[in-house]
Amino acid sequence: MAWMNPMEKKLAEYKCDTNEAISLKLVRFADDLEDESTTFHPEYSHQLYGDDEVAFGYKGLQIQLYYSAGNLSTLFKVKYSARVTEKFDCVEPDDVEGKIREIIPAGFSCNTDDFTSLLEKETNFKPFGTLLHTYNVHNVEEGEDFTYQIHKGDLLIYHDFDCPCTFSMCCYHKRLQTFLMWFIETASFIDVDDDRWDFFLVFEKYNKDGETLFATVGYMTVYNYYVYPDKTRPRVSQMLILPPFQGEGHGAQLLEAVHMFYCNLHKVQDITAEDPSENYVKLRDYVLVKLCQTLPSFSTDKLPLGFSDDMSTEAREKFKINKKHARRVYEILRLRVTDMSDETKARDYRLEVKKRLFAPTKKNQREMTKMMKCLRPEELASHISQMDTALQQEELEKSYQELLAEYRRVIERLAQA
Repeated sequence: MAWMNPMEKKLAEYKCDTNEAISLKLVRFADDLEDESTTFHPEYSHQLYGDDEVAFGYKGLQIQLYYSAGNLSTLFKVKYSARVTEKFDCVEPDDVEGKIREIIPAGFSCNTDDFTSLLEKETNFKPFGTLLHTYNVHNVEEGEDFTYQIHKGDLLIYHDFDCPCTFSMCCYHKRLQTFLMWFIETASFIDVDDDRWDFFLVFEKYNKDGETLFATVGYMTVYNYYVYPDKTRPRVSQMLILPPFQGEGHGAQLLEAVHMFYCNLHKVQDITAEDPSENYVKLRDYVLVKLCQTLPSFSTDKLPLGFSDDMSTEAREKFKINKKHARRVYEILRLRVTDMSDETKARDYRLEVKKRLFAPTKKNQREMTKMMKCLRPEELASHISQMDTALQQEELEKSYQELLAEYRRVIERLAQA
């Protein structure tokens, strides 16, 4: 800050990192409000506060956005130790409160006592929709199993906060989707009036004063695209397991339950995902391999023979897995049964995978050969440099090694499971 003049230095003190300033909680007990261990922070806040994720105009900025664990009743408060307009004329602070009000639905509390009184109504909250799957997770610290449920929700019955006597799946979803802004980099809210959306919800069952309550764990949205002539292609749009529950296997449970749900629907062609993240691809690899490892076409004696039409067909018919994903499943399972210390077997596997990885490059080369006939000399020289064979081989080997590392992580997770 040495280059700043005194006024600029003073104003710089009124900048706050919004990822640190925003505190989120899922509150089960009144004591949670003062318990810092229950607090978590956003991974992203650029969609509200710009690429720098900075709010200007405040010292000691604290944005509290607390939710009751079940129906997600919301407490929203903004605190700060100093505000720029109190010290300097003609300088306006950012409207940090207004930005949050744009995404949270009406009906939130600004008073802690009011919010605490709402916790007593959590006993009335029950998961929406149809129960698809129940599973247990052992908590080492607690020394006991916790029970979780996956439900398919339904937004067709539409109520709004304008009627305080009702609370529906739609109201609940409005609260739940606000988490997307903090944990999915390119998140956007969906059009709930489109009946081609499916909603899948994860809840934890827990005990409070002798009663069974439910806490929100995460959710997934899926859009059903039309496939000619009479099929649909469900595409995963958004998936989020809330931070307090991450790393416990809930994502895998949810994705597997969703696959099994669509497997029972004859009209479904296959299941895909919209612009999947790296973490989602890793999760999908694990779930699909787990599903396919017992299929006859993926048996140990057939894997060394190469990827077959039988594998593609059986994966699609049994689990609605498309050919591209079935191929990855095959490569992971073949690696698991391949002795990579055997040079011949390791070489056969490497060539099989690299052949697939090289296919797009080979196609590009054919297209470039056609283009060369139309290029000027200087353009031709530029494109020839891009086709350097040694460089291509180097990139191909790098891609192969990265893929191998990904596959081994899936195999290790399967072994642990």
